[in-house]
Amino acid sequence: MGVHIFFPSTNESRSIHDDPKTQSLFTLFLFILVILNNIIAEARRSSRGGFHGTKLFVFGDSYVDTGNFLRSGSYKPPNGITFPGKPAGRFSDGRVLTDYIASFLGIRTPVAYRYRNYVEKSKLQHGMNYAQGGTGIFNSILTNGPNLTTQINSFQKLVQLNVYTKHDLRSSVALVNVGGNDYATFLQTNGNLKDVGAFSSGLVNQLCLDLKGIEGMGVRKIAITLMMPMGCAPQQSVNTSYTKCAELPNVVARNHNQQLLHCLANLKQSSVFLTLDLYNTFNSVISSMARKRAKNPRLMNPLEPCVRVEVEKEGKHKYKVCEKPEASFFWDQAHPSQNGWHSVYSQLQSSLHQLLQN
Repeated sequence: MGVHIFFPSTNESRSIHDDPKTQSLFTLFLFILVILNNIIAEARRSSRGGFHGTKLFVFGDSYVDTGNFLRSGSYKPPNGITFPGKPAGRFSDGRVLTDYIASFLGIRTPVAYRYRNYVEKSKLQHGMNYAQGGTGIFNSILTNGPNLTTQINSFQKLVQLNVYTKHDLRSSVALVNVGGNDYATFLQTNGNLKDVGAFSSGLVNQLCLDLKGIEGMGVRKIAITLMMPMGCAPQQSVNTSYTKCAELPNVVARNHNQQLLHCLANLKQSSVFLTLDLYNTFNSVISSMARKRAKNPRLMNPLEPCVRVEVEKEGKHKYKVCEKPEASFFWDQAHPSQNGWHSVYSQLQSSLHQLLQN
């Protein structure tokens, strides 16, 4: 926007260059204007979250996977019907937590590790997503995909190849969401969540070692999610006809979170470890939606999945999508919809500002 200066008309035509005092004031005015423009521009960049070439590196499972699990339902309809309009490797009808945090940081969603050799190098500037659906802290029976340690090792190899430099890491953010599939594996192999105590301790200890591994590579800001209330997922709440969350899986989740917080508190940290409380945030959003539904029964039950899959003859599957995915919280039996993730992100947003601090 140009600067327009109006001089009242007089009988004498005079240039500002004729008066040294006026010229000095005009120079000072221009200097102040330049400073103000820089301040405004920096404020706009900060409001969008972007700062100093930030990159986002993502580790974990299907809650943050944006395309690494090629042979999975994430690449089949009806996933992706809201965004980008077709299946694109997300376990949702649209965006997931990774997309919202990338947007908060003012960058594009980082490329999935699977496609690192098939995209232009310029697309690597936003970071990389190593997360894969079905994986865990330990090996998972749900997939033979890379566990958390292996994902971090893949990250380290790219750093050793100078795809990302130490300078890149110092100004970047890591996002870690993992653990749910470990408990699913434990349940399927041991059969009883009541015996999960010792397993949780070993699981959290390994998770903290992995977080220290990310920190040791030079990443100075690490966002780690607390486990969501597992008993509220439709695959658990179906046992109450979607009337309430199952309590025992939620007890396990709370115990996991307490152990993780204790472990993080005892770490000697040179980085910022920001915990994103999915447990209380999920509960808050679900409770809010349930209260609204109590006043208007036509609204969707937040504990029900939007997508229901039926098995036909000869093993063929068909699916039925709810009338308004944009009003749902859960997309399928385990994963939030885009609306669900957006609602969760909206509540987490205030705590995310710690990632923008130098």
